[in-house]
Amino acid sequence: MIVKSKIEGLNEWLFIEDIPDAFTPGNTIGEKKVTIERSPIKMVNHQLTSGGLFLMYSEMKFTENVRIYTAVEGETVTSHFIFYHPASTKRISPYSGGSRHNIRFIPSSSATYELKPGIDYTYFMMVISKEYYYKLIDRHSSLHEDFVQEIDKGLSASYGAQDMLVTPEMHRIISELREDKKTGELRRLHTEAKVLELLIYQIEQLNNEQPEAGKLLRDADIDKLERARIILETRFADPPTQKELAQEVMLNESKLRRGFKEYFATTIYDYITRLRMELAKNLLLEERKTIYEVTLITGFRHQANFSIAFKKYFGISPSDISGLGNTG
Repeated sequence: MIVKSKIEGLNEWLFIEDIPDAFTPGNTIGEKKVTIERSPIKMVNHQLTSGGLFLMYSEMKFTENVRIYTAVEGETVTSHFIFYHPASTKRISPYSGGSRHNIRFIPSSSATYELKPGIDYTYFMMVISKEYYYKLIDRHSSLHEDFVQEIDKGLSASYGAQDMLVTPEMHRIISELREDKKTGELRRLHTEAKVLELLIYQIEQLNNEQPEAGKLLRDADIDKLERARIILETRFADPPTQKELAQEVMLNESKLRRGFKEYFATTIYDYITRLRMELAKNLLLEERKTIYEVTLITGFRHQANFSIAFKKYFGISPSDISGLGNTG
């Protein structure tokens, strides 16, 4: 399979990767990081490749409107995730831009995306050969009978009838793939496990999709939910109660709870928890704050409560992760 991309109007390709379709147990994971900085683009691509597998995590910003052309040649199963926020703001939320996802089978395809200046984009692309996909999920599994029938016809197909909002679990897996520091066999096993885990979360959500759900929210309601999200992002250390939040955005409290869960695919409580924990991890690892300082910054009254919440969320205590940050 071949995966390639370029900016319309520029002769040079951003990347061209020719990857064997065959999945071979024990294949090593190839890793490549490419920085492209020339007008009108600034892009950092982090690529992982193996037999039958291409993953790309890209951070992009532009000084003028651009159109990016991307093509995939060969029978592949693909997923795309894109997140964005104004460059003038510090991104806290992984949900800015309401990113959606699906699983698609594409015999060969190309698409052009228009991207704007003043926006920071984060893009994750997963391309899997048909053979690799069937190694991960047995072709006879009841999970994807209809999808497999379309694949066997050799026609383009989407797993879900409609695209769904990216969940916190999906964003977590994408981040773990990007941040993984393992090498050799451990890196290969970890990558394969995370790719399968991401597919499982996608399939689970797409199997449970409710086609009429999106029609329950009006544009005016969505605007109020976006305002609620912004309020939580700026005040998550001392967030308003759900009743107070509903009053601020002028939504019925019940509709706020149900609408937030539907539109952002997470509860208000879980959203606040994620914001606190992601900030806490950054403060411990990058800014080398003490656990006591992080406890106060993230809005916990007692260090013990913070440590319990942190370990429940990440599976590792803040003292352990703080020690990792101090190793260099």
